[in-house]
Amino acid sequence: MSRPNALQRAERHFDSGAFRETLARRVAMPTESQNPERAPVLSDYLEGEMRPAFEAMGFTCRTLGHPKAAAPFLFAERLEDPALPTVFGYGHGDVIRGLDREWHEGLSPWSLTERDGRWYGRGIADNKGQHSINMQAMALVLAERGRLGFNARYLIEMGEETGSRGLRELCEANREAMSADLLIASDGPRLRVDRPTLFLGTRGALNFDLSIEARAGGHHSGNWGGLISNPGLQLAHAIASIAGPTGQIRIHEWVPEALPASVRRALADCEVDGGADGPVVEPAWGEPGLSPAERVFGWCSFEVLAYRTGNPDTPVNAIPPRAWARCQLRFVVGIDPVDILPALRRHLDRQGFPMVKIAATREEMFHATRLDPDDVWVRWAAKSLATTTGKKPAVLPNLGGSLPNDIFTDVLGLKTVWVPHSYPGCSQHAPNEHLPPEVLREGLRVMTGLYWDLGEGSTPALVR
Repeated sequence: MSRPNALQRAERHFDSGAFRETLARRVAMPTESQNPERAPVLSDYLEGEMRPAFEAMGFTCRTLGHPKAAAPFLFAERLEDPALPTVFGYGHGDVIRGLDREWHEGLSPWSLTERDGRWYGRGIADNKGQHSINMQAMALVLAERGRLGFNARYLIEMGEETGSRGLRELCEANREAMSADLLIASDGPRLRVDRPTLFLGTRGALNFDLSIEARAGGHHSGNWGGLISNPGLQLAHAIASIAGPTGQIRIHEWVPEALPASVRRALADCEVDGGADGPVVEPAWGEPGLSPAERVFGWCSFEVLAYRTGNPDTPVNAIPPRAWARCQLRFVVGIDPVDILPALRRHLDRQGFPMVKIAATREEMFHATRLDPDDVWVRWAAKSLATTTGKKPAVLPNLGGSLPNDIFTDVLGLKTVWVPHSYPGCSQHAPNEHLPPEVLREGLRVMTGLYWDLGEGSTPALVR
């Protein structure tokens, strides 16, 4: 009974094909939460896959719901001793639409297929592959040690891809039952394919629309050009006042005063690399004076996601009556989320664009979170990953993207440590989602080692 033996179990389990068989079965379930017709499949994933897997490890399971949620949740727990630390896990079994017809020939979103050293299938990266790794790692620790050595609580939701509606309210209603000392979960990508990674929170995200309604209809550009305003031009200038030609944000309420020293130290050796299929980092884009890692993990970014004026499909010689843009702010800890849109309103009015309307979209706003990189739990987790892999893990203060992490930090009061088992070039949310199997194999070893260390009794002192 030892850590090396547990890691060998992980290697044998993966190399035998057993993990692939489990993951293939889960990938084959089309759990598209954006498709109302898939509602029965969402329930089947919880009851047919998750519940039996947890119960086989001695967990007790409850299916939970909330009126705001369109899909159910599964809550599983295994309590070994009140004196032991309690670890909270999280994953989501729903996936983005399969986009079946857009995959490469011979590939399907609902069939795990190996090609050119990669495993393809919807959910392999987001998030079936990731929570399957963590669940299997716990099973391997149980097989080797006979117990976990810690208490475990785990929540699987089926509506993350539609905004995690109801998750906050569910956690508020079950705060005591879901209490824990630490969240350890997996989602999102590693910094790069070959480097184990920890991230400690997420950037926040707010989507909003900017629009100008100048008049009821279009008017001939020859007869009226130079006499009436063009909403397309006006909105373009309004957007240009928000961010400069290299993407630098010009609204001071939208950027932090400075990067904390612990964040700078953590990111000092982090190199952003999307791999062979990823885009090339453009050094001149974004906030000047920051490294690429600091720009994406330590700073804020403003994006125009879509822009429309006139009729792009069949342009005509007419001044359009309206213009519209879908925009997004990704923001870090230190930005007041309540003031984001009011600050924008003040800015546009100062710049002479009172005609621009601002409207928040229906998507729920994600709030920014960040555990201090100097926290004792971070150092403990980083040491565990380094011991297992022989590599120095990247420690990211927060993910560049967004997750409902603020629910775990603000509602459940948890410190959060995420260990991703994906990489930036995985085509998450797109056709041909994939992962190299070596990332999954190393992830299984990493989590087996991490859970083993949790049960060794040498975790940081707990403050309950």
